Amino acid sequence: MVLSKLKGMFGASSAARSASAVLPDGERVYAIGDIHGRYDLLTDLLDRIDADDAARGDARTRIIFLGDLVDRGPDSASVVELLATRDFGERQVDFLLGNHEEVFLKALGGNLETMRFWLRIGGEETLLSYGTPLELIDRGLADELVEDFLPRVPSHHIAFLHAMTDMVRIGDYCFVHAGVKPHVALDRQKPEDLRWIREQFLNFGGNFGATVVHGHSIAAEVEELPNRIGIDTGAYSTGRLTALALEGGERWYLATEGARG
Repeated sequence: MVLSKLKGMFGASSAARSASAVLPDGERVYAIGDIHGRYDLLTDLLDRIDADDAARGDARTRIIFLGDLVDRGPDSASVVELLATRDFGERQVDFLLGNHEEVFLKALGGNLETMRFWLRIGGEETLLSYGTPLELIDRGLADELVEDFLPRVPSHHIAFLHAMTDMVRIGDYCFVHAGVKPHVALDRQKPEDLRWIREQFLNFGGNFGATVVHGHSIAAEVEELPNRIGIDTGAYSTGRLTALALEGGERWYLATEGARG
């Protein structure tokens, strides 16, 4: 009865279906795709996960954020604040470092070339969310922006971002931000590939050594293939932030349907 109500609340995608990859007994995982500054969608999706998790009964629940919390959307500072301070109770929570967090940290560290690059990939919205004046951003002087930005970022935000990891492996699944390099063992992957790889990974039809769950590459719908599952549904522009849910040999999806950016 409860699950039938959930289907009505979350749509048909919340119905579990069998998968070839499995998790260890008693484990339940929710993997969340690229948030990109959409605080509104994040809070919505976390509420949906809470309700779904409670309805499905006891399990060792784990939440994995696949990275790219920041940039492009309007509320990156609020997203980081929420996730850096939220009490997730007894759930284990993992945060993967996305390529946008990597650029954020390099710009914050004073790299002027990176600051210029960051402005081209959505950093302007993040600077604004932390209070950098628009007129300063419009001038586009990297040294001025670095000088202004650093004191605006709370120390606990910086510590939170530096504590992020590159990969999580559970059962038959491997969780990364962007993907993995084909023909390289999972335990030998380079961090830059895990955060930046695209076509070489997306176009590979072979076995990666696990079912890879990733974000980074936007698709209109979830991409569920035999060797990988892509869940970046372009939240910052589409209003659709997606979570993949796993338990045993089943998988299902939860998603928002918020306003477009």
